[in-house]
This record gives sequence, C-alpha cells and structure tokens, in this order.
Amino acid sequence: MPSGTPSVQDTLARICDRGDPGLLVSGLFGLEKESLRVADSGGIAFTPHPWSLGSALTHPNITTDYSEALLEFVTPPFKEFSEALDCLQSLHLYVQEHLQDELLWATSMPCVLAGEDNIPVGRYGSSNHGLMKYIYRLGLGYRYGRVMQVIAGVHFNYSIADDFWPMYQVVQGDKGSLRDFRDSRYMGLVRNLQRYGWIIPYLFGASPAVCRSFFTGKEPDLLVFDDTTYYEPYATSLRMGDIGYQNRKEEGMGVKACYDSLTDYVESLACATKTPCPVWEEIGVKVDGEYRQLNANRLQIENEYYSSIRPKQPPVDMETPSRALMEKGIQYVELRSLDVNAYHPLGVDDHQLRFLHLFMLYCLLAASPEISGTERREIDRNLIWVAQQGRDPLLKLQRDGKAVLFREWATELLDAMQPLADVLAREKKDTHYRDTLVIQQKKLLDADFTPSGRMLLEMRENGEGFYQFARRLSLEQWRYFSSRELDGGFRDHMNEVGALSLKQQEALEADQSESFDTFLQRYFDGQI
Repeated sequence: MPSGTPSVQDTLARICDRGDPGLLVSGLFGLEKESLRVADSGGIAFTPHPWSLGSALTHPNITTDYSEALLEFVTPPFKEFSEALDCLQSLHLYVQEHLQDELLWATSMPCVLAGEDNIPVGRYGSSNHGLMKYIYRLGLGYRYGRVMQVIAGVHFNYSIADDFWPMYQVVQGDKGSLRDFRDSRYMGLVRNLQRYGWIIPYLFGASPAVCRSFFTGKEPDLLVFDDTTYYEPYATSLRMGDIGYQNRKEEGMGVKACYDSLTDYVESLACATKTPCPVWEEIGVKVDGEYRQLNANRLQIENEYYSSIRPKQPPVDMETPSRALMEKGIQYVELRSLDVNAYHPLGVDDHQLRFLHLFMLYCLLAASPEISGTERREIDRNLIWVAQQGRDPLLKLQRDGKAVLFREWATELLDAMQPLADVLAREKKDTHYRDTLVIQQKKLLDADFTPSGRMLLEMRENGEGFYQFARRLSLEQWRYFSSRELDGGFRDHMNEVGALSLKQQEALEADQSESFDTFLQRYFDGQI
C-alpha cells in the first residue's frame, strides 16, 4: 500500500462515522453454473439440448455454453444469497425432470472424452444470431481445441447497491460525476480481484486431478495418479492452470486487457477484435463456402478474452459488451474463477457466497493503484502457481518484486478482512460473515480441509481414479434432486418461459431479411 493511503479499516471507519454501513450488506447477487450432461456410458452426451427445456438461444435461465452438452443455469439477480441458491436448485430440479438416462456431472473437469471430434458444438438454430453463436464456438474449437471448452465453472455476479454510491462518494470526498466515480471504483475492485484473486483457487479450487482421456495424442506435464488419472499433488484448480482456457496463445501475441480505467479496458479489447492475427489467418475464415470462425482477428469477439473477473453491463439484443459498458457504465462484476463445488449439489454453497461478498467488498474499499507491467506478470504467475501448487506449504508468491510465503500473505489478507466481517455481522445481526471467515482460515491452517485436498484424500482412501470419484458424486447428486419436489408454480412458470423462448427463436428464424455475410459485416461495423 502506498505511503499515506488509507487502509480498509480507516475507510470502513469513515463509512460507519459519516455514512451508512448498512448499505454494505445490500446489493444484488446472481449465479451462472455450468453442468455437463453425461450419458449412461460415462461419456459426454451426444443428444441435442432438450427441446422441452426451451431454446438455448433465447431462454434467459437455461442455455448452453460451448458444447451442446454443456448446460448453463442462469439465475436472475437477487437481494439474498438464499434466493439465488433456491432459484438454482429449482432450475436443477426442472432440468432433471427433462433428462432421460443422463446425469449432470458433479465436477469442473469433464467425464470420459473420446477426442476433439466427439465433442458436439452448441447449436442455436438457423437465424443469423444463432449462426453467429455457433460459428463463434467453431472458431474457439479451431483456435484452442474443443476439449478444454467443456470444462465447467461457476460465475458469481455482484452488483453493489445503487444507494451505496452517493454515500461512498461523499465519504471519499469525490466531487466528480457519480457515474465516473462508480465506474472508477468498480475498476479498482476489478484490479484488486486480480491482485488477490489467487486466494479463490486455494479456498475453493476443486480440480486437482483429471481423467486421462482429457489429453489426446500427448502426454501432459502432470503426474500419474493411477492408470485412468493425472494429477498434481499440491494442485488446487487445474481448471485455472495451464490446461484450462486461459488465452495462452493470445498472450504471446500481445492481447492483454488494460484495467486502468473503463475506457482503457473497452478500447484494449476492441483493438484485439479488429487486429488481424497471422496464426488465426492460417485457419481460414470461410473455407469451401463454410465458416470456420467469425474472423481471423486476435479475438473474434470480446467474450473470447478469458479473464477471471469482468466488469459487465447487460447488452440489449445484439449490442456489443463494449458499447453497453461505454453507454451505460458498469452495472455489476462477474467473478469467473470458481470451480464447481463437487461436494454440493448446486456446485456452490452459502459459505462460499458470503466469503465472495466479503472479499469483493474488501477489494472495493482497499487502495487499488494501476497495474504496472511488472505487477501484471506477478499477477499472472501467482494465479498459475496457486492453481497448480497451492497446497504446497513452502509455496512462495511474488509481491512487489519480492518472494513471500503464500500462507503468510493469505493469512494477512484474511486478517485484514476481519473488521469488515465484524461490521457486516453487526449490520445483519448474525454471525454468518464471521463464521465463513473462520471456515476459510481453517483451510489455511490445514490444506486437507480445502476441496482439492479433500478430493485427493478420498480418491486415495477409496481407491478411485478421477472418473470413479466424479461419477460417484454425480450419482449422489442425482439422488439428492430425485428426492425433492419441484414447486408446481415454478414448473408452470418455466414451462411458459420455455415455450416463449421457442417462439422467439422461431420469429428470429422467420425474419431472415439479409444474408449471414451481410449480417456479420453489419455487426462488426456497429450497425446492429
């Protein structure tokens, strides 16, 4: 922290003295959770996205990510964690009613795979909008391979209460426009989430091992757990490591978002979507009349850039994320570094959400200078090191050009969050925020309490490879949902939403007033 910069505790004291600390507990919380559909055979499901669920193109709550088999559950934003989790459970129950002879996989790392060609790319119908989504995914497959695209995760969306910003601006003595202040502080939050984001894979990483079938035609730089499984003995989240979708190729080509300000962020990504890339040009864009990718630029579209945290403003219709951000500012932040929690049927639990809320507020209130080139390299290395070696008691990270023990830095970070947890506990009139901090501190004292440590211990004790472990938990979760009743009102509502989504897709497909080539050109020219 620069000399003279107020600490989080000082800022918190000013909010309590001159503002309204109750606004810290307000806000909106939403979840996005990916789950791979798996056939009885143990491999990825080849069946289409169930038509009975509605349209994957237009449904607001049930869609697909990269693969036709990779379901994505999306909750609306809620004021309470419990509401978001209840909604996610209802979505699971509804989907399970519509699956036949298939499981939802319980882990981030996928089931048994049979090579690139056996991973079905998501289909979204014949409309220009649907074709664009499909071709974008084809491009991802050509650029990075399809296998890594079926790794699942959980996204935590957090919007700070609107009433908080004018109060916080007064407390901070800022005299500028409220929107500029809000965008600036959100970007500071994003920078700090990157600085300290290595704590997330340690506390919640749940992918220390992977099925041998994940690697086709190559031997990975991992250890052999048994004849079906590779692993790293101290890994927390291989998903967040080198084998995950991290835009490694782009990094070598100079694509790196700038987080100094919202304008810098938008312009850096927009530049990457307009800059040709010789490597992607070798793939070809339209070959023998068929698209392989949307273009041969460094990024096809902005969403291709992988980041563990994104500033967001929901786009309207075909509006680009950049245009939405520049016109309306940041509405919420999306944390994307959570593995699927294999030990909870929903893939995430209440303690995780409370900690993430606490952590994000800490990152908001803490000083957040611009990220230098040197610090950017430290941030990237630290995240990879924790993902691949986080439970090593001797692991050291880089901070300000110096090596520091991971455990020492993590302990400092959690200790610094304690005053904030105390304020939130007082405002909520319960101990939940303090309790979740205690749970996370316990994981620092003993790495076997982390999800990744627990997974490897169970696999050894049960004589299970990764596939056997993940299938056992997937079956347990299937039984969990089978034992619960879906609220009839929610079912009726989802039936209506699904039917409406199908009509919306049909309307898009009926309104084909221009060729796809023209549509795509207009999109990239900003005319849609």
